[in-house]
Amino acid sequence: MKYLITGGAGFIGSAVVRFIIKNSDDQVINLDKLTYAGNLESLVEVADSPRYAFEQVDICDMAKLERVFSMHQPDVVMHLAAESHVDRSIDGPEAFITTNIVGSYTLLEVARRYWKGLPEARRTAFRFLHVSTDEVYGDLEGAGERFTENTSYAPSSPYAASKASADHLVRAWRRTYGLPTLITNCSNNYGPYHFPEKMIPLMILNALEGKPLPVYGQGLQVRDWLYVEDHARALCAVVRQGRPGETYNIGGYNEKQNIEVVQTLCDLLEELAPIAGSHYRDLITHVDDRPGHDQRYAIDARKIHSELDWAPRESFESGIRKTVEWYLANRTWCSRVQDGSYQRQRLGTNGREVA
Repeated sequence: MKYLITGGAGFIGSAVVRFIIKNSDDQVINLDKLTYAGNLESLVEVADSPRYAFEQVDICDMAKLERVFSMHQPDVVMHLAAESHVDRSIDGPEAFITTNIVGSYTLLEVARRYWKGLPEARRTAFRFLHVSTDEVYGDLEGAGERFTENTSYAPSSPYAASKASADHLVRAWRRTYGLPTLITNCSNNYGPYHFPEKMIPLMILNALEGKPLPVYGQGLQVRDWLYVEDHARALCAVVRQGRPGETYNIGGYNEKQNIEVVQTLCDLLEELAPIAGSHYRDLITHVDDRPGHDQRYAIDARKIHSELDWAPRESFESGIRKTVEWYLANRTWCSRVQDGSYQRQRLGTNGREVA
């Protein structure tokens, strides 16, 4: 198959690209605008593959999208392109409305017209997977509750509201036009190549530099953590085996309070990169909570397990250790992201540096 992956230079998107190239004979077209969070250096290990191509395109640009569909003739669209940082959405929601809502609409329309023009066999096999978030559901009150595919939407932040809007558009294009769509809603991802503004890489890199580790409020907010490579494997299972029109929740069954996560990172760093005369936990600093902060997320992933035989392979303990070890072993990648130099290189069509 030939996959068109939007946002393929982002954290989750690059994991999906790497997974497909390494574990199949399929082709991948990585379509990414390359905003601050898009980093082609996350794809160097697959960029030389003849089955990989890169297109720098904004999903809001209909004409360029039409060119990409016409030239590459994808069998599958995996839509991961999104503005995704809650704090940024609170400070400036416009980019989230533009990319996550208008961009998703534009992609759906181009995909719909392309799909209608395919020969019958290819039209039947075509799939459009929209990758969403558990944040569309709002937060949970009872300790035993989990989000299911039938949980009502109650987004709290501009980011979550923009993703919920995109989910509704995808369902409307399925219901009205028959486009063979699927939706996934995932819990918090973590792992290698995560942009350092997100909590886990921020804490690791701040700790290594002796900077404060800022924790919102008392850090009692609960999140369900999913290792990014488990997520990539789940998305491929959904697109290959999932039923069009269905939603699949993807979670790691690893609920942790934010303060627990930060303390675990500190303890792993004490073991793997100790600093004489000081302790990483001493860097933990409690700061004012952010507006509208959801208290608890938890995913019920029984549907994807029973229907598609998917389950996470990494526990939180194994995945977080792999993550810390990766950041310790890849300080050059981290420093290039932190100083912005990753955005200044000139790259060829496969994402290889040419000057």
